[in-house]
Amino acid sequence: MLNLSSLLEDSARNYPDRDALVLGAQRLNYGQVNAQANRVANLLVARGIQPGDRVALSCPNLPAFPIIYHGILKAGAVVVPMNVLLKSGEIAYHLNDAAARAYFCFEGTPDLPMAAEGHAALTQAPSVRDFFVVTADPAASGPIAGAETLAQALAAMPGDFDSVVTEATDTAVILYTSGTTGQPKGAELTHANLMMNTLAANRLFGNLPARDTHLICLPLFHSFGATVHLHCGFSTAATLHLLPRFDAAQAVKIMESNDITYFAGVPTMWWGLLQALGANVDVGRIADRLRLGISGGSAMAVELTRQISARLGVTVLEGYGLSETSPVATFSRPGEPPREGSIGVPIWGVEAKLIDADWNDVTAPGEVGEIAIKGPNVMKGYLNRPEATAAVIRDGWFRTGDLARQDADGYFYVIDRTKDMIIRGGFNVYPREIEEVLLTHPAISMAAVIGVPQDSHGEEIKAFIILQAGAEADPAEIIAWSKARMAAYKYPRIVEIVAALPMTATGKILKRELK
Repeated sequence: MLNLSSLLEDSARNYPDRDALVLGAQRLNYGQVNAQANRVANLLVARGIQPGDRVALSCPNLPAFPIIYHGILKAGAVVVPMNVLLKSGEIAYHLNDAAARAYFCFEGTPDLPMAAEGHAALTQAPSVRDFFVVTADPAASGPIAGAETLAQALAAMPGDFDSVVTEATDTAVILYTSGTTGQPKGAELTHANLMMNTLAANRLFGNLPARDTHLICLPLFHSFGATVHLHCGFSTAATLHLLPRFDAAQAVKIMESNDITYFAGVPTMWWGLLQALGANVDVGRIADRLRLGISGGSAMAVELTRQISARLGVTVLEGYGLSETSPVATFSRPGEPPREGSIGVPIWGVEAKLIDADWNDVTAPGEVGEIAIKGPNVMKGYLNRPEATAAVIRDGWFRTGDLARQDADGYFYVIDRTKDMIIRGGFNVYPREIEEVLLTHPAISMAAVIGVPQDSHGEEIKAFIILQAGAEADPAEIIAWSKARMAAYKYPRIVEIVAALPMTATGKILKRELK
């Protein structure tokens, strides 16, 4: 018997008056959040939702997200969080693949009309019986004529609820992969997967009850934000400051005016924070209070890590994981000297190794192989896809698709995604290695490297460059600079200077769009 919602319930019982969620002037304590989640659970049961039914949720980082999320769990149902940027056809695909019975959707904004897209998807998703529009103003009628708002649906629902008994092996959340190599697949994560990953992360990060104040810029619909912020935060009665959409200047303002002790982000978010630390910012105040800095989602450049340490006085702990691993799998060890470029070692209870294409172990120090993960964090499997599951899980080991090397002490260093590797003239070229060198150029702020088709060598290396504010450099100069610092088969022959790079909602650079 285990239900992930007990993380919230335990904190509500022990710290009912402590601030749980903060959004601007809006503050909800743990007792209020738990009561609101109970009302959502009562609503779902009243509408016929049974244990194991799937309930979809489209919502940015607003108080409604964790409230609905835990209400679904309390009812014994399965949460299906969806990316807020999806269009109607993509939403319909997710609803149908999950056979969702109910769907909570935020109303959106003029630039991002989420409810309109979600409502349009219903014509293609016959399994959905109940559609609830989450309005920014609970008293508002909502943008979709005739659609029931969450406030209307909850009006008569009581704030007490006895959470449904679920087993540790029952699916709690279905997270859809990004679908970079085909249609998105739903990774089934159990209550035990997520509970054990949360407890291991708390042990690693030194999280203690009622100690931390988080700034949440990572989307909560993504596995990274859900575990290191929502689950870890609720399990330790932390105060969670929400930022619905990442804006570096706004994030810095929140950090400066509040006692933010805990910040997790992908490398592009950390880069954005550095750019926003202007002369009018009290950097010392931010640095004095920031206890923990975490990076994940993609590899962080060594140069960026150095800059963060110099400006904010915090050693960023870099880790690694995937939706299929709940997600945390490896991490730097707190209190130990950082190993530049390393994603650390397996967390408590987890094993990791390198394998070749045939699942054979790669054991020589420094040799490149594919990361494989084993432990209580590994997903149950891909929803309704036994063949896809069998292709990535064997004897409990999950193969990740990420290439890495391991040093003599067991620390892992991600080289690149297998699909991002460039083969130029028969040589394997790893984009991340080139990006690391480019970022040491004094005029370069950010770089993304891809392979482009080329007749004589199969692929040529191209770099997209964002310059530092006020800096000047032209492609020819950058190519010449790179040639002097990299092997002949590695340096980029093509350089394009751009103002911005395409990114996912979680801040990862979309290399497939660059291609």
